[in-house]
Amino acid sequence: MSERIKVMIVDDSAVVRQTLTGIIESAGDIDVIATASDPIQAARKLRESVPDVIILDLEMPRMDGLTFLRKLMSQHPVPVIICSSKSEEGSQNAITALEYGAVDILTKPKVGVKQFIMDSRIRFHDAIRAAASSRIKHHSKEKVMVVREKNSADVILSKVRRPMALDTTESIIVVGVSTGGTEALRTFLSALPVDAPGVVIVQHMPEKFTASFAKRLDSLCAIHVKEAEENDSVNRGIALIAPGNRHTLLKRAGARYFVHIVDGPLVSRHRPSVDVLFRSTARYAGKNAIGVIMTGMGDDGVQGMSEMKESGSHTIAQDEASSIVFGMPGNAVKRGVVDEVIPLSGIADRVLKLTGVRS
Repeated sequence: MSERIKVMIVDDSAVVRQTLTGIIESAGDIDVIATASDPIQAARKLRESVPDVIILDLEMPRMDGLTFLRKLMSQHPVPVIICSSKSEEGSQNAITALEYGAVDILTKPKVGVKQFIMDSRIRFHDAIRAAASSRIKHHSKEKVMVVREKNSADVILSKVRRPMALDTTESIIVVGVSTGGTEALRTFLSALPVDAPGVVIVQHMPEKFTASFAKRLDSLCAIHVKEAEENDSVNRGIALIAPGNRHTLLKRAGARYFVHIVDGPLVSRHRPSVDVLFRSTARYAGKNAIGVIMTGMGDDGVQGMSEMKESGSHTIAQDEASSIVFGMPGNAVKRGVVDEVIPLSGIADRVLKLTGVRS
């Protein structure tokens, strides 16, 4: 990293502030320049020094995190990562925070917080780097993620030389997205009509949060949006979002596409992984599938998109100008596995034309 990333932690727990400071600074390229026990104290410290990233709790005294986030984004936007409880109420608040402009969510349990944070060291490091690279700060220099050894989709599903012989002409759409994906998916899915082809999505998001996120999208879209469950059929007018902390694969039985939800190791540092979904799509759908890779840090989905393209799928990447982070789509473009690069606002229309829904 050519520049050190400056972080502020806003959390009412002294244990969380201390533990987070230790694991964040162990990255070697990230400094915690300030901590605050509530938003009022954070606002005072922001007058002295502006960080590259803020890690924000939602439930705090004197001012709640959502109010602080809304004020921050309207007055002085800074990339914010929500570090929230796994409770159902907290998950809904976190979805609202994403709508207010937060770039990512990291969970923390009600008990055992210190050990959980220690165990999630790499996830925190990667999330901070992604947030620091997001376009909300309009960085002139792109920060490069430190490359670490990582699992490929081989740990979940082996690659095959040929996709399954097709006995159906039904089109499906698979989407991979990460940082900035909440707004990208809202724009894409809300533009799809009720007769749109079935969609399967991997959005990098923690366990519990994907259900709330799906419900929120469902209320905004003509199509039905839900968190994927084992054996859910991939039908027209339905979008399935991979559950947090579980890999989601596309499968087929005869002419019916359905999803298979599995546990397993992290793939490309993620669970769910876009590479896993895309590889399974290459195997079971081939030329009947359209793969879309959207905003996000890193390269999850790039190898899987390569395999989709080899199997005859049409592949699309979101363009740089409309991406919060041009990591995943940018790496797919560099790899040469993308048929088209399209602004976010035009992806839905292009997919519908390719599948014959619109002429």
